[in-house]
Amino acid sequence: MFEGLTGNLKNALSGLARGGKLTEGNIKDGLREVRQALLEADVNYEVATKFIERVTEQSVGEKVLKSIRPDEQIVGIVHQELINLMGPVEPDLAFKPSGITILMMCGLQGSGKTTTCGKLARLLKEQGRKPMLVAADLQRPAAIEQLKVIAGQVGVPAHTEAPEGNNAVKVCQNGLSQAKKLGNVDTVILDTAGRLHVDEQLMQELEQIERKLQPDQVIFACDAMTGQDAVNSAKAFNEALELDGVILTKLDGDTRGGAALSVKEVTGVPIKFIGVGEALDRLEPFHPDRMAGRILGMGDVVSLVEKAQQQFDEEQAADLQNRMASGKFSLSDFQKQMATIRKMGPMREIMKMIPGMGGLLDTNPDVDPGSEMKRIDAIISSMTPAERENPDLIDHSRRRRIAMGSGTDPSEISRLVKDFNNMAGVMQKMAGMGMRDKMKAMKELSSGGMMDPMGGLTKQKARSKRGGDPVKLREKKKKERKAKKKQRKKNR
Repeated sequence: MFEGLTGNLKNALSGLARGGKLTEGNIKDGLREVRQALLEADVNYEVATKFIERVTEQSVGEKVLKSIRPDEQIVGIVHQELINLMGPVEPDLAFKPSGITILMMCGLQGSGKTTTCGKLARLLKEQGRKPMLVAADLQRPAAIEQLKVIAGQVGVPAHTEAPEGNNAVKVCQNGLSQAKKLGNVDTVILDTAGRLHVDEQLMQELEQIERKLQPDQVIFACDAMTGQDAVNSAKAFNEALELDGVILTKLDGDTRGGAALSVKEVTGVPIKFIGVGEALDRLEPFHPDRMAGRILGMGDVVSLVEKAQQQFDEEQAADLQNRMASGKFSLSDFQKQMATIRKMGPMREIMKMIPGMGGLLDTNPDVDPGSEMKRIDAIISSMTPAERENPDLIDHSRRRRIAMGSGTDPSEISRLVKDFNNMAGVMQKMAGMGMRDKMKAMKELSSGGMMDPMGGLTKQKARSKRGGDPVKLREKKKKERKAKKKQRKKNR
């Protein structure tokens, strides 16, 4: 998410810290690089220019220049202005206190509009709402079938009609009537038609639906990968329909960030949600302050905690705490915890939410923390239940068997067992500690390979430099031993 923009902004801002004493001149030079980074991210030209003007006005003041760390002050100003650019935080979708709330979803073809309708329905269902989907996109025949399948996956009703000889307004009206008949629906989501570009026919159809059904909220699905084009489309839709909110889609892709940073400033319409993956559970509420932190590489601890709370069960966590305290924490427990962490999303994205970890990943672009977790999972899965409960049982022959089963080297099995024993010992000590002592123990843990997501991979890299494939290395050493043995016999 915004990797190019994050890297360019960090380079521009870190240049201020490296330049020694800050003056009005080198601050303006640094902010010129910030402006360049924004323009390269496809941020609207006027938005980028006004943003830099506001930051410059605050940065060249005497208060900043005479502060202890003026470079940090400037980073703080940029952070706050990014929040102002994308915010402020808007309340969630407005719902009627009684009766059926109508949400109208609109957007261009290919923006992920139909999938976003399903994601929104799932999110509302989790919040206790009773949504229903209406397939009003009659221009794309596959959209009707797609919405029907998505509704089945989410577990909500869907109203669909054949497109032949039909019109979108009638389908929406019939869908609303169906929702009233069912009696257990309080939110109707209309999936309207899209086009490859904004045209008069599309706008007329959407205006008719708005006039006849009078939706409570009109939401625009905005493709974040298209930069300023998405902002221009949002502006055109807003002029015709008066949008109530925007959902940014495809933020997990090759997104430069232009749409996220420009859409609120250009249209005045708030961003309500962001799509961060193709799965139906990958829709998140938008928080400008958290997004600004991610863009500047500061992490997003609040979102990380919220993700963890969704996946971790309180009873299981309490049971795990007891097992740690009694020294019964096993490799099976560790494997279960890894599976829970993987449910939170891609490991690379989770690590970027931890302050400081984003920069570590940037300096090691080839490192994939997710594959390291899969490697550990494969090793543990290749063990017997008894070995997982008591790793001390693993001798030389068992190590070779586990290595063959997991496609790894026996030395990696030894390292995993050693790291796990160290970690389990420290965790047992932590059970009776105060907060300060726990923090010290965590530092001790982080120096071990088990808690270092990069540890296994960096060691793997070092091995690969020495000779590549571990199987070939073993064969090579075996041949060398035989050759030495023959040589000794000759010398006798």
